[in-house]
Amino acid sequence: MEPAVELVDVHVIYEGERHGTLHGVDLTADRGSLLAVVGPNGSGKTTLLEIINGLLPVTRGTVRVWGQPMGLAAHRLRRHIGYVPQDLFFPPATPFLVADVVLMAQFAEKGILRWPTRANRARAREAMAIMGIDNLARRPIGRLSGGQQRKVLLARTMSQQATLLLLDEPTANLDPSSREEISESILRIRESLQATMFVVSHDAGRLLDSADQTMTLVDGRIDRSDEVQAPTAFSTRIGGK
Repeated sequence: MEPAVELVDVHVIYEGERHGTLHGVDLTADRGSLLAVVGPNGSGKTTLLEIINGLLPVTRGTVRVWGQPMGLAAHRLRRHIGYVPQDLFFPPATPFLVADVVLMAQFAEKGILRWPTRANRARAREAMAIMGIDNLARRPIGRLSGGQQRKVLLARTMSQQATLLLLDEPTANLDPSSREEISESILRIRESLQATMFVVSHDAGRLLDSADQTMTLVDGRIDRSDEVQAPTAFSTRIGGK
């Protein structure tokens, strides 16, 4: 079976910059694995998620998702990728209801001009129930707390039935109780969808403890000096070694 994600000698240099953000990154993630990505600010963690999601082109190297090069196929592949960016919060004036935000995830599958079916709405309701936010369905998302908004975005990925989840600091700026709830929710999603997950996190806790592997990025390179290896089929490599 093809791995979920494969990066081969990936380099990324933003336009107008002399120094790259990622340097010679090689990694292979088996389907269903959970990879925690840690490292200091500016080390390339968000860039790593963006190239896997096809939002940012690589300067050199290859990115494959489910065995297919991320490039011309990016739009099609992203239908099955759930991406929650860092610090994505909705201001109080945001008019969308929670139920609509969760349902929107299926528009890529249905097409923006197609009316949602009963099955689509049932899938959205099920996702909200699993996340424990079904009681918030008719509330504007901008009126929710930060932790509740994160749960809505996670329910959105469940409604999408994403099989690859890219979560950038999903527990950042939350109180300890909310961090624990979000971590538990993420692990429930992984079990329910049998999804492959990349989680960028600074917070030690359930997510890092449950990871099949913790990968540290330093200055755009994978640092293996303190790499934590769990007994799984997931592997990372540097420079082809």
